[in-house]
Amino acid sequence: MLAPYALRAEESRGRRYSEPGHPYRNDFQRDRDRVVHSRAFRRLENKTQVFTRRRSDHFRNRLTHTIEVAQISRTIAAELRLNEDLVEALALVHDVGHPPFGHAGERVLNAAMQEYGERFDHNLHALRTVEQFEQRYADFPGLNLTFEVREGIIKHSRDYDVKEFPQLAEYLLDQRPPLEAQLIDLTDEIAYSTADLDDGVEAGILTHEQVRRDVPVFAEVYEEVERLYPNAAEKLKFNETLKRVLDRFVSDLIAHSGKLVREAGVQSVEDVRSFPQRLFAFSPQVDKERRQVKEFLYENVYFSPALRRDKQQAEQVIGEMFSFFMKFPRELPASYQEKLRHEPLHWIVCDFVGGMTDGYIFEQHRRFCSAKKKANV
Repeated sequence: MLAPYALRAEESRGRRYSEPGHPYRNDFQRDRDRVVHSRAFRRLENKTQVFTRRRSDHFRNRLTHTIEVAQISRTIAAELRLNEDLVEALALVHDVGHPPFGHAGERVLNAAMQEYGERFDHNLHALRTVEQFEQRYADFPGLNLTFEVREGIIKHSRDYDVKEFPQLAEYLLDQRPPLEAQLIDLTDEIAYSTADLDDGVEAGILTHEQVRRDVPVFAEVYEEVERLYPNAAEKLKFNETLKRVLDRFVSDLIAHSGKLVREAGVQSVEDVRSFPQRLFAFSPQVDKERRQVKEFLYENVYFSPALRRDKQQAEQVIGEMFSFFMKFPRELPASYQEKLRHEPLHWIVCDFVGGMTDGYIFEQHRRFCSAKKKANV
């Protein structure tokens, strides 16, 4: 029942290392399962989404966010008759390259790598993770995921220029990714935008009144909820409104993207790849609402004074850990020291620090940096 423009498992370009087929799972199902059983996936539980877990057990972390993205993505894929197995694999793997402390950690690692003429990109780090650092099989390094999942890891949220990234040339950088990969970038935003409003209120950074006042789509939907549930508790009215806003975004993405696909006349994956632009998008009105939510969150949550101290601490810890291991590479684990035979030190240090969880990097910082500071007093 897949649409003609969906990517079928039997049409996959295959794996880097040849493997026999499985008797009852297709290749994209196997990729999904390999991601779920990986150490990198498990570490997402202890990586910050926006708020550190020490504030509340109810805040999203990278793992719960990833599960929400997978749920939304599968719903949309089913409606548009895309390959749900491929979509689920891409949703579950899309954040495994994030360093500790979310985007604050990414900024610090990127700045550190720029001193060596390199950069840190969480999509590219995710690719390195599944190709090099996950060691679970005797026959090959990494998870040996299909081409389409590896391609989607790097191309789901942005385009790369082959002149700037020649190491990625095999991933058809002059073409669009399949619709299954295009979907992930927007479902990611739907998931975190609505979740961050919820967590922002839970954290006390936002108030119900502030969200109603400053987020037009929320105010509009809230009026409908209040008519339906005039005697409900304010928290329940907020939850009902948030649920309806999420549904509004998802429903619009299904309807408008389906319209764009029909108007484009694509009849195959190759048609999708060769089309001049991506075919997943919100309608103009809902895209405006999406941008308003995003701008509100940047102004009132992500760059709020309440989170400034946490971000500064995170940036300091990551920066000091990177500098420490650059000065004392013998303190790196033996497996990372072994890699020094093949790659420069700054890449090895970046890989090690970038793969840490929030709790582990604090533990390593206390062990090495804090202890060293005390010894020098």
